[in-house]
Amino acid sequence: MDIARVTSKRSFLLGLLGLILVLLATLPLYAAGYTPILMTSIFMYIILTVSWTLFSGPTGYMSLAPAAFFGVGIYAAAILGKYVPLPVFIVAGGLASFIVALLVGALTLRLRGIYFAIFTFGLVMLIMQLLVFWELHVMGIRGRFVVVIHYNTIYYAMLIIFVVLMLTVYFIKRSKFGLALQSIGENEEAAAHAGVNVTMVKVITFAVSAFFMGAAGATIATRWTYIDPYIAFNVLFSFLPVLMAIFGGMGQLYGPVIGAAIFAYLQEKLVTTFSELYMLIFGIVLVVAILYMPDGLVGLIPRLWRRRAGGQRANT
Repeated sequence: MDIARVTSKRSFLLGLLGLILVLLATLPLYAAGYTPILMTSIFMYIILTVSWTLFSGPTGYMSLAPAAFFGVGIYAAAILGKYVPLPVFIVAGGLASFIVALLVGALTLRLRGIYFAIFTFGLVMLIMQLLVFWELHVMGIRGRFVVVIHYNTIYYAMLIIFVVLMLTVYFIKRSKFGLALQSIGENEEAAAHAGVNVTMVKVITFAVSAFFMGAAGATIATRWTYIDPYIAFNVLFSFLPVLMAIFGGMGQLYGPVIGAAIFAYLQEKLVTTFSELYMLIFGIVLVVAILYMPDGLVGLIPRLWRRRAGGQRANT
């Protein structure tokens, strides 16, 4: 009976996921106009948030580098977009971010706690200022124009990146590699004594997460048409994924997805309605989430359900 129930539940979830994927794949056919543009932004934030969670969730390392890898992808699109097709410069943006993360991770992932967080944030500022200096004093320019792509094409590219990322995270979590990654977060010294090459596991995961951030950056750059270092390496792209992951909850795979989707939607609406207050509203939501939802939305729902069930039993 239990096996049949588990099989039935798995079949239902697979069917539901398939239906959602079909609806997303056909979205531009029945919801043209602004909706695909909005969904592209939501997918972008989901990719950044889930990629951040892929590394920082199980290891406990607070990375503030998403803006660096995202910006590298954006500049890859700006440089290569005029010469190669869209899929090529998206992959190139991901690979460029992967290589940067691999080098940075190999040098810095022996740091822990606040030292790692400070370094990763400093990496964003370092790359930004180097590009500002290079463009102004060497190239004699400020910013670059990016090749324009139809918004439906951008939507499908972002959807593909999202699906590949979710499959990657799913298979990593169910693999021995994912078990080793989880053991690092629980007790890094014990994991090392058990034979886990903790540095290699951390560096590879850090680089894989950066690949998807860079690919998302290369894709979204074609919608912005013009970029400069301050746009590409905006520090908000380092902090927002953290806020979205905390809000959604990192205990389950779908937690960061829900948190990023809600926050991204709110941002789109608040920027157009309360452009001067939306960051203040974000801050209030974050404080409330930390105080009253330590496990995020995915932890709040079961807790409310248990409280409701307990109240019903007490009444009976």
